[in-house]
Amino acid sequence: MSKKNKKQQIKQKPAPTTTQSSLSFSLSRWFKKVVTTQPFALIITVVFIGIALFLLGGGIYTITTEGILPSWWNNGKFYFLYPGSMSDQFISETVITVMLYTMGFAGLLSVYQSTKNGSKPRQAYILMVVGISLILLSYICLESAINMKQTQF
Repeated sequence: MSKKNKKQQIKQKPAPTTTQSSLSFSLSRWFKKVVTTQPFALIITVVFIGIALFLLGGGIYTITTEGILPSWWNNGKFYFLYPGSMSDQFISETVITVMLYTMGFAGLLSVYQSTKNGSKPRQAYILMVVGISLILLSYICLESAINMKQTQF
C-alpha cells in the first residue's frame, strides 16, 4: 500500500457504535474503579460517624418534634439549653451537643494518633496532651450543660 492509500483508509474508519454490551462493560469497569478506591472507605466511615453523632446529639427528636424553637428569649437573656426539663430541648441544644461530642471524638482520634508515633516522642506527647484536653473539655462542658438543664430559671 502506498502512503496515500493508508491515509485514506485511516480517514474512512467508521465511527464507533455503542452497544448495550460495551456500555454495560464500561459501567461495570467504572463501578469497579469507584468501589476499590481507598477514599471511598474513608467517606463511608466519616458518614457513619456523623450519623452516630447526630443520633447521640438528639437529632431524631429535633426532626420529629413539631414547633421546636431554636432558642428562647426571657428577661433579657438567651437560653440555648431548655431549662428545667431533661425531656425537652431546643435546636441549639442539638447543635451544641453534637459539637461537643465531635470535640470529644477528635480528642479520642488524637490520642489514638499519639500511640502511632512511637518513634517521635515529642509529637506523641503533644498529641496525647491535646487529645486528653479535648476529651476532658468535652466532658466538662457536657456535664455543665446537663446541670444547667436541671436548674429552674
